[in-house]
Amino acid sequence: MVDAALANPALQADEPVLSARKLARYFDVSPPLLNRVIEGTPRQILRAVDGVSFDIQKGRTFSLVGESGCGKSTVARLVVGLYTPTHGELHFEGQNIAGLTRKEMVPVRRKMQMIFQDPFASLNPRWRVVDIIAEPLRFFDITKGEAATQKRVGELLSFVGLSPKDGAKYPHEFSGGQRQRISIARALASNPEFLVCDEPTSALDVSVQAQILNLMKELQRELGLTYLFISHNLAVVYHMSDDVGVMYLGKLVEVAPARTLFARPRHPYTQLLLNTIPDLDMKGLDRAPVAGEVPNPINPPSGCTFHPRCPFANDRCRAEIPQPITLADGAKIACHGVEEGRIPDTV
Repeated sequence: MVDAALANPALQADEPVLSARKLARYFDVSPPLLNRVIEGTPRQILRAVDGVSFDIQKGRTFSLVGESGCGKSTVARLVVGLYTPTHGELHFEGQNIAGLTRKEMVPVRRKMQMIFQDPFASLNPRWRVVDIIAEPLRFFDITKGEAATQKRVGELLSFVGLSPKDGAKYPHEFSGGQRQRISIARALASNPEFLVCDEPTSALDVSVQAQILNLMKELQRELGLTYLFISHNLAVVYHMSDDVGVMYLGKLVEVAPARTLFARPRHPYTQLLLNTIPDLDMKGLDRAPVAGEVPNPINPPSGCTFHPRCPFANDRCRAEIPQPITLADGAKIACHGVEEGRIPDTV
């Protein structure tokens, strides 16, 4: 049974919990001014996230996938307020939280928490587990009195499959999977409605990954949680997701329900990504790795940024930036080839 204090009220069925509109984050990676003056070089701007738009409905999991450096982790940090957007809007439960000050973000942070990739690096090694989990309880004044706080920490530890007695230990006394359970318990301490999961299992063994993923699915069913899930592991994404967004060089190139995307990938980059999944059923399908290298994000290619690696690219792809189009089944694709009907939509 779920503790009633962990449950969250429902939103309107048609209202997204999180909505991003043309969200962008640029980083100035220029050399010092004096160097630029001497060398005669301009400023260098890294467009880590460049105008992404998506919606996440309550109780669903929206996953972002793509190669390393595509900007998916930057999106996660924008959502929780670790980065300030360069421009664009980010609405959480109807409120635009883009650019809020740290003080203004406090009420939002209680409803929105993050699970980080490395469970050991995200836990203070000098604190006992009881203090790590109790920190949100004390900061948000959720429990009254130390006895109530200790009781709540024990309940949270039990809820993620650990013992209340584990609260007396330090993080180094646990395995990687147990440390990630502690991270999840800490994230749940503030009774959040929305969790941002930035590759939460990539640092774990495969068998432990399955345990953590199953725990997250169970928590979602019982608490009605909503997830933004970041991963490069397509098998994990298939297991966890309701909807999937594929990122390439800071842009979303395809957004679709998970079953639709895995059954009928439209964008050439999505097709190439899915071609890297091992053919465990031995169907004899031709498999081709993703060709080429990711371009320099400081100086991206003109037009469609994927065109240097795309086997279907033409002159329009090299010159014109593709705009998202919505297909009949709800998938959104940013690709001239799909728009013109010259790309097959199956792997």
